[in-house]
Amino acid sequence: MRTATAPSRVVVVDDDAAMLDLLVTHLRRLGHTVSTHVRATGALAAVDADDGCDVVVSDVRMPDMDGIDLCRAIRGRVPVILISAFGTMETAILALRAGAADFVPKPFRMDVLAAAIDRAARRPADSTGMIGTSPAMVAVRERIARVAPSDAPVLVTGESGTGKEIVARAIHAASARAAGPLVVVNCAAIPPALVESELFGYVRGAFTDARADSAGLFAAARGGTLFLDEIGDLPLEVQPKLLRALQERAVRPVGAAAEVAVDVRVIAATNRDLEDMVAEGRFREDLYYRVHVLHVALPPLRARGDDVLELARHFLRGVELSPAAASALTAHPWPGNVRELESALAHAVTLADGAPIERTHLPERFARERPPPEALELRLVTLAALERQHVAWVLERVGGNKAAAARILGIGRKTLYRMLERWGADQASEPSSGSSTVNRVP
Repeated sequence: MRTATAPSRVVVVDDDAAMLDLLVTHLRRLGHTVSTHVRATGALAAVDADDGCDVVVSDVRMPDMDGIDLCRAIRGRVPVILISAFGTMETAILALRAGAADFVPKPFRMDVLAAAIDRAARRPADSTGMIGTSPAMVAVRERIARVAPSDAPVLVTGESGTGKEIVARAIHAASARAAGPLVVVNCAAIPPALVESELFGYVRGAFTDARADSAGLFAAARGGTLFLDEIGDLPLEVQPKLLRALQERAVRPVGAAAEVAVDVRVIAATNRDLEDMVAEGRFREDLYYRVHVLHVALPPLRARGDDVLELARHFLRGVELSPAAASALTAHPWPGNVRELESALAHAVTLADGAPIERTHLPERFARERPPPEALELRLVTLAALERQHVAWVLERVGGNKAAAARILGIGRKTLYRMLERWGADQASEPSSGSSTVNRVP
């Protein structure tokens, strides 16, 4: 059986022989190369010797050195996934503080662990954690370098699947808080009734199931960064409490009489237009300005040119891509962005079964799309007309996002606005009869 995702070199550490055998059997069946250790010190020696490792999967409770200490020792070199039969909030917090890439409580389904391994293994060589050399991505990297040293809140925006969490991780890694934890919270995944207690914690007896105190995710991120993904889904009734937490740098656990100080930097992300939500009364204006102190805008994949093929090579890890398949990838509009690309390549790898990937191995929607022309049709037009056509094409590729278009074109937004205003005036002054060989720019 072949895995639909690229195989990884996995080091598994567990002093339970039965669990070790089970993990090895399943991971090898998925195509991963697996080596094992019964003690964390053995895994540490293997990492120190650079024997070749993409991911470490380690139990927490072991003799000599536990999984938390192992995670601290190899932090920043190899991602570590911690597994434990003692899946308490306190253990999860310790794992996050130690820099674990993921924490999976036992008992777990094998597909859950496999997905965690795939996520952890997708660590690009670039120090920002992002792949691509397009002008749009160069601009994003430059922006990250500017905002990372600050302790101010950051809002990361972009379409779904563009890599907002990767940007958050890059900002954290380049900040003065890099030694602290990065706690990731998907606001859309928490039931509305539980958001407050999950974020701010609770005291014993605060509600029916509160059998013990819980510190909450703000406390878990103390000294580090709290990443609030999909902040646009945060319930309106919780937003004032988040605003106060950001203003006062303190939280009040549910049922507690006093606030607790928290030293946390907040990075928020959304694929929604928060300004529109503010206008519609679905997002507080004061909270919007509190989280939108610094801003990083991510371009859609369709605006990133040859980054598509660079990302494809990263996901495929050595599997060949035929010219026809490469052309199909570059021509596709990618409404689902990088996440859609990864899914399409996983589909192709499964069907290709080790052979070079052809266009026919890609999902059916690629077969319905018209292949790109082999060469551009050259016409005798003025340089000004060619410039106008190119700007129109870039705007179309980025869905009309003028800020993204300006970055790709290598010009300022004001320059782009002036060009569009000038062309709009020219268009208005043209006679209604006759045809033009130049595409209109809206």
